[in-house]
Amino acid sequence: MSSVRAETPDSGLNPLDLVEQLAAAQEWAYHRHSDEELVAEVPGQWCGYKLWFGWHPDLEVLQVACVLDLKVPQKKIRAVHGLLALANEKLWLGHFELWSEQRHPAFRHTLLFRDGAHASGELLQEVVDIATGECDRFYPAFQFVLWGGRSPEEALMAALLETEGEA
Repeated sequence: MSSVRAETPDSGLNPLDLVEQLAAAQEWAYHRHSDEELVAEVPGQWCGYKLWFGWHPDLEVLQVACVLDLKVPQKKIRAVHGLLALANEKLWLGHFELWSEQRHPAFRHTLLFRDGAHASGELLQEVVDIATGECDRFYPAFQFVLWGGRSPEEALMAALLETEGEA
């Protein structure tokens, strides 16, 4: 893993500058849409993810969303909402949601940078690792609901089944 500048020295700096450094260091394809938005494509275990970063300078918050490469058919929206509720019970940080217009599931988390809190390359890498890790962990459950005909409960149980021992 390549190094990113450790910390922003001034809370007025835009954390997207560090995100851009991180994306370049990791050799991710990315596009900085504006001073408030950056999108990167990152590899995952099951598919590639789009990472969306949104900076709101007035609130001093950075929102991170990791979008799964799945489009939910209209007839499966209710089942996916059930899965989202069950999956969110298993999370300590962030949450899953369904982006209504595009109908893509996404993991989202918001970081608050107030009262002297600064963004750091390490923090941003951690959040990216958590977001992609949770998407990797729950991706099979989405597949089981969308294409396997499983209920949200069955899909979550099958996806989170942990094996023990060696074969």
